[in-house]
Amino acid sequence: MARSLALVALLLLGLAAAAASAADAPFVVAHKKVSLSRPKPGVERVAVSLDLYNQGSATAYDVTINDDSWPTEAFELVTGEKSKTLERLDPGATASHTFVLETKTQGRFQGSPAVITYRVPTKTALQEAYSTPIFPLDILAERPPVKKFEWVSNHSAALNILVYLSF
Repeated sequence: MARSLALVALLLLGLAAAAASAADAPFVVAHKKVSLSRPKPGVERVAVSLDLYNQGSATAYDVTINDDSWPTEAFELVTGEKSKTLERLDPGATASHTFVLETKTQGRFQGSPAVITYRVPTKTALQEAYSTPIFPLDILAERPPVKKFEWVSNHSAALNILVYLSF
């Protein structure tokens, strides 16, 4: 499933780049990622990362990233801010924004895409873009332990075969 989502994202990026190259305008694409960690029992941290790309042929001005999809009843902001403003995003440029949330509430959470607004000098209305969505998160869910030794063992055997075949 993750592989098919990645292929869809790449296809959308390609189509976006093709569409953006046809006009002299910025075309902002945003990718939203999250990672979960447990600093202590009963607490889970959610690190949110938003990567922006200007795939267009013109500069986007007054670029604002806003990710208000995290309800304050369930998530507390630990570091960073849920929104950020950039003065400009030039053609081909990238920008990243991260923040960390903490929750003590167990349950399933489905976040919405982040909203990106930007100004184009040739248009009066603000332009709007959306980040990719995230998969549903199982906050404080029981996770089975990972069998790291078996993976290392099998990886080592495969590496030995590759070394043998290369000679």
